[in-house]
Amino acid sequence: MPQLDEASERLLNVGEDAGKQARRFWDGFQDFALQDNVLEVAVGLILAAAFTSVVTSFVSEILAPVLSLLPFINRNLDEKFAVLRKGPRYTRGHGYNTLKQALDDGAVVMAYGTFIDKVLNLIGIGLALYIIANVYTWVSKDSVIKHTVKCKYCRKRISEKAQRCVNCTSWQDGREG
Repeated sequence: MPQLDEASERLLNVGEDAGKQARRFWDGFQDFALQDNVLEVAVGLILAAAFTSVVTSFVSEILAPVLSLLPFINRNLDEKFAVLRKGPRYTRGHGYNTLKQALDDGAVVMAYGTFIDKVLNLIGIGLALYIIANVYTWVSKDSVIKHTVKCKYCRKRISEKAQRCVNCTSWQDGREG
């Protein structure tokens, strides 16, 4: 059997060590990625993305047009804007009809309608998630929403069921005194 010189022997050992480290890395990744809680988070993120698109569609395509019927809005909510600096083709009395027209003319605009639309999306998603959490609590009797109160001594928020504050360790029932 042929003998390997010292450099070849070291190179072979480095290759074996790299293979062991790669296997250890892969095994660790599998242990991490295939845990129940990681899979639950992944599924939750996918559902949250789908849920967000549904609420965004509801706000943009159903709620915003209804709000645009209010007399002081007079156009789609996402088309509301204020001109901060006029562009070169700005005409007095007519202004810009659309946000795209103002931007194409080089005007500096504050698109507050888009901002209001995004705030409505946030409120819609928040309310929908709160309703889902309440329905889950009602069905399963397992509370998702953890109600809190302020500690009498340090004024930090703690669970309403806590007997001692986790921040200052004071008894909440008045034992200390």
